[in-house]
Amino acid sequence: MRDWDDAYANSAHIPGSDKLPALWAERAAAYRVGLREFRPDVAYGAGERQKLDLILPDGDSKGLVVFVHGGYWMRFDKSTWTDLAEGARHHGWTVALPSYTLAPAARISDITAEITAAIAKAASLVSGPIRLAGHSAGGHLVTRMLCGDSRLESAVYNRIAGTLSISGLHDLRPLLKTAMNETLRMTMEEATLESAALHLPRGHSPVTAWVGGSERPEFIRQSDLMANIWTGFDVPTHLVVEPGLNHFTVIDGLKDPSSQITARLIGLDG
Repeated sequence: MRDWDDAYANSAHIPGSDKLPALWAERAAAYRVGLREFRPDVAYGAGERQKLDLILPDGDSKGLVVFVHGGYWMRFDKSTWTDLAEGARHHGWTVALPSYTLAPAARISDITAEITAAIAKAASLVSGPIRLAGHSAGGHLVTRMLCGDSRLESAVYNRIAGTLSISGLHDLRPLLKTAMNETLRMTMEEATLESAALHLPRGHSPVTAWVGGSERPEFIRQSDLMANIWTGFDVPTHLVVEPGLNHFTVIDGLKDPSSQITARLIGLDG
């Protein structure tokens, strides 16, 4: 029988990963110090963690990028990832990074609702096209915005020009077999409801599933699943497996204005 805990155990297979959270937080804090236009803690709801940060470009804004962090819906917040905004910000995009209530205080379905509210709030503050991105659990959350049951208002949904799910989770049912579900508290009903790959898409907004070639095989499978299944519903989908990158290094390119992943995020590669 497959060891599903090991299938999702990224840190256990990446040497030195225990030191990474402190490094990420340090880099993000240093980046914030150098920003000319930074608006922290914009509330999108009444909850303590229902806040987002806005990173503005130096000139006029071309549109809105929303980046949703990962951590298996149980860890981290927006402040750890500010520097990932640089690639898009450099090209003139405003970037929103929301925090959200973590499990077990919130169920995954609750977090989906929070991200819906966060995107709506950011969209009310920034005009132009919207591009969504998320990493790991964040990849799940942004693809959920595109499902047939999405609660985004049409005026917001219709602005979404593309979605980038990085190492995303799109079929949550295997997680029922992991120890982390003691915290997530998912039932089969909720896992099915929250799996984007099991939904019909709301429309035809393009989706890219981007994953590192050195990730755990389960993450490559999940990305391939998302790119494959919605193709059958005439959604423009793409799978990109970036060689040599693991679950943590795969997002580093978002800091680089010249990277392929930044180009895909903001639509520079067509």
